[in-house]
Amino acid sequence: MTPAPDRPASVVLVVDDSPGTLGMLDAALEAAGYTVLLAQSGAAALALMERVTPDIVLMDAVMPGLDGFATCERLKRRRMNASVPVVFMTGLTETEHVVRALDAGGVDYLTKPVAPAELVARVGVHLANARLTRSAQAALDTTGRYLLAISRSGELVWSTPQADAWLGAGAVDAVPPVRALPEKVMSWGLACAAQPDRCRPLAFAAPRTGRMLEASYVGRISADEILLRLVSIDQAADERVLRNRLKLTAREAEVLLWVSRGKTNRDIGDILGLSPRTVNKHLEQVFAKIGVENRATAAIQVVTMLQGGCVPAG
Repeated sequence: MTPAPDRPASVVLVVDDSPGTLGMLDAALEAAGYTVLLAQSGAAALALMERVTPDIVLMDAVMPGLDGFATCERLKRRRMNASVPVVFMTGLTETEHVVRALDAGGVDYLTKPVAPAELVARVGVHLANARLTRSAQAALDTTGRYLLAISRSGELVWSTPQADAWLGAGAVDAVPPVRALPEKVMSWGLACAAQPDRCRPLAFAAPRTGRMLEASYVGRISADEILLRLVSIDQAADERVLRNRLKLTAREAEVLLWVSRGKTNRDIGDILGLSPRTVNKHLEQVFAKIGVENRATAAIQVVTMLQGGCVPAG
């Protein structure tokens, strides 16, 4: 299968400790029009994938040191590599090894000796599927859909490129690893899937980037994928406007800003680490300063101000 002439050659990474196998697969894939990268160990493959992200990986399951199963599990923990399809190659044929390959994140399993023509055909199929997935996510992104999916086990499954950037999810995991999503977002998403009618948006700070975001529940898109949408909250800039124009303290501006976004005292307390009673005391002071009597009037005043309109008289 030769790539279309107007499309750059896909990059295939072959990982195998046998020089003979590497040579045979290199020749077959090059003849089919692919760009081929070679690694003779799992450690070498992981090091290579820190610099280059291939379009597909052909992985020998049984290698000395870091075997193919462990190598696949590690690369799948890196968000930048998580969507790269991995096809296992091995002489092991027992069901437990097939299951282990799939559990590690593999999409296919070939038994050695590998027939080059069959391998090239399967590579083409998996590349086409991966390309469709990337295109769909990119299309969502370009239309302003900052989306992500979490699994029922509380893992980040995928995110569109812009959502990825907001979360810092494409970066290689630090040691110790830092989750792209806080545990409270995962728990909230699972609770929303269980009771969508009672679900309200959740504000949080992305652990890796510090960006203030708000997550909204969209729906369940498969048995194991829950779809969420993100919006960015330009917290610092909006708080400065409220502090300067309404003569509020930093904490009062924080509380008022969340009121304008429809949050209850309990919600605000959870976000800012305050008790609902303390939030209410701050609001009493804010209402007195800006000359309003209730939350609705305060919210209208804030929204009008931040949108550049005239501030209504108190």
